[in-house]
Amino acid sequence: MLERLGRALYWPTIAVVALAALYLVFMLYAAGLTSWALGVLLLFGTGFAVYLSKAGFAYRYLFPGVAGMLLFIAFPLAFTTQIGFTNYSSAHLLSQDRVREFLLDQHDTVLDEVRDYSVHGAGSDFRIVLRDPASGAAQFVSPPLALRQTGKPVDVAMQAVGPADATLGTALTLKELVEHRLALAQLRLRLPGRAGGTAATGGVGEASTLHYLGLREFGPIRPHFEEQADGAIRRVADGALFRPDARTGYYEGQGAAAGTHLAPGYKVMVGAQNYRRMLFDAEFRGPFLSIFGWTVVFSLLTVVFATAIGMMLAVLLNWEDLRYRTTYRTLLFLPYAVPGFISILVFKGLFNQNFGEINAILDALFGVRPAWFADPALARTMLLIVNVWLGYPYIMILCTGLLKAIPSDLYEASALAGAGPLTNFFKITAPLIIKPLSPLLVSAFAFNFNNFVLIALLTDGRPDYLSTKIPAGQTDILVSYTYRIAFRDSGTDFGLAAAISTLIFILVAGMSLLNLRLMRNANR
Repeated sequence: MLERLGRALYWPTIAVVALAALYLVFMLYAAGLTSWALGVLLLFGTGFAVYLSKAGFAYRYLFPGVAGMLLFIAFPLAFTTQIGFTNYSSAHLLSQDRVREFLLDQHDTVLDEVRDYSVHGAGSDFRIVLRDPASGAAQFVSPPLALRQTGKPVDVAMQAVGPADATLGTALTLKELVEHRLALAQLRLRLPGRAGGTAATGGVGEASTLHYLGLREFGPIRPHFEEQADGAIRRVADGALFRPDARTGYYEGQGAAAGTHLAPGYKVMVGAQNYRRMLFDAEFRGPFLSIFGWTVVFSLLTVVFATAIGMMLAVLLNWEDLRYRTTYRTLLFLPYAVPGFISILVFKGLFNQNFGEINAILDALFGVRPAWFADPALARTMLLIVNVWLGYPYIMILCTGLLKAIPSDLYEASALAGAGPLTNFFKITAPLIIKPLSPLLVSAFAFNFNNFVLIALLTDGRPDYLSTKIPAGQTDILVSYTYRIAFRDSGTDFGLAAAISTLIFILVAGMSLLNLRLMRNANR
């Protein structure tokens, strides 16, 4: 029964999925996202080909993994790399068409010609009444209108109120006007006999067309800019011309207005400009290279100290004559068991200069209260201490497992030769552990290279460098520095942040390749 039901629903289900996929593709294409529509169409088309044809049977289990890799790894990487070659930022968020529309939409209201209005009628038969600005009496009325949202401006020819318009019915309430506000906003009310305009209203015909200004008013507007036939924009106030510049992503002033531009800007391709800033801009290169060097040192020292401490503790806990080994192992494992962000916030309180327990102890013993968060060297030392505390249990666990794989015969032979514990460690234990441990240490280095949470919660990158073009912290690592550039201090420069992210990816990818090579050598 269930098998027959499954067969009956098989093709209808496929048809529904296919229709949903085609509808999604159509909606993307209708929204102007042609490349997205082609990508989705290719993805669904490949999926149907794999799962509905016998030729694709061998790829049915491979397709989800490949599709997931393309969607969640390859596409974000390609998108980020592409942004790195643009000027995408808070000042250049929109496309050129959107910026042009925004500028042409800027206007002032001619306050002397603003008129109150009321809407009368019901159903699909509404009439708009405009009142005289001076007396408040009904002066113009529209023909019957159907207040529907069309998404485009609707011109309405107004006419003088006559005897037949004496009874228009009850005016809509404020609540009813709110319901029709979107339809009212698209109306352009044209007054009779005003084609020439007046000098007081600023030019020809400006007061002849009234625009929606709110739930109670219609009035004429005076645009700030006018579009020219060659694509330039003319400022009405002084006649200055502004032309789009593909290098800067702004409408740049011409002639007397040269050297000025109109905000906002638009997104353009700038080539390798962001990468050149990293390499050749002295004001940017200094902090960037310092942060890059600190990132490498921070990751390397963390791995070295965590490995040394973790390996030493693992060797001590492997001593069979040590009493309470289980208790010690449990206590030393606790930093790994507690969520990292909790431990970081606890340490942030412990290192507080005025109220922290660490400074209280140092003050009682030595009479000093170090400025852990204000002094760059101390702040970096604090980061290393906390990160090693969080990382050594992982190394300790790994070494504990690796120690069990070392034959005890080697230590017995060493004892017969009269070797001591240090000789055993450097001649037997360390060489046999370090080889299989090396790929994991490379992974730990890559993890600390992108250890954003520690920096964000403990120091937030502070203290900052002084007199830098882009704000940068002396405890920032590359990933936290990228976050500041993209979302915080420097005006959300997504293009530069994407370029740095691409550089980080290349570095981490190189470490991953090294990791794979080390794993291959370890397995030989």
